[in-house]
Amino acid sequence: MITVADGRVAETGMELPAEVRFTTTRQLVQYSGAAHDPSGIHYDGDYARSRGFDDVIVHGFLKAGFLADLATRWGGHGSWFVSLRARYQGVDVVGAPITCRGQVTDVDAAHHRVSLELWTENADGRRTTVLTGELQLTGKED
Repeated sequence: MITVADGRVAETGMELPAEVRFTTTRQLVQYSGAAHDPSGIHYDGDYARSRGFDDVIVHGFLKAGFLADLATRWGGHGSWFVSLRARYQGVDVVGAPITCRGQVTDVDAAHHRVSLELWTENADGRRTTVLTGELQLTGKED
């Protein structure tokens, strides 16, 4: 039996609590600098529109970070990803709601790990970033 931060027992099919994030142009500029990603699509609206986007778009890896944060807080102090894979399937524009969701796909009680599928949804409910991974819970290792 594995319990997570809120005291519930982790079970296959269990949903993580959904969380809505909103980005700002300032946040994206700061992330662009930290990630060494100078593309104007992440901070210059005119440039982003000239490239075919509706507005400035959120970095895919930033959205992956939102999802990893959701999962490790759900797992509890000391949780960390043993493996993590990301697929970027669509864009999110600055300021629009980004809903972060997740579900347990497998429980490995012997190793105190859970497998997860995590995803972001845009304002239309379409998945834009999908992560799959294995989360080590409560700092316990093999």
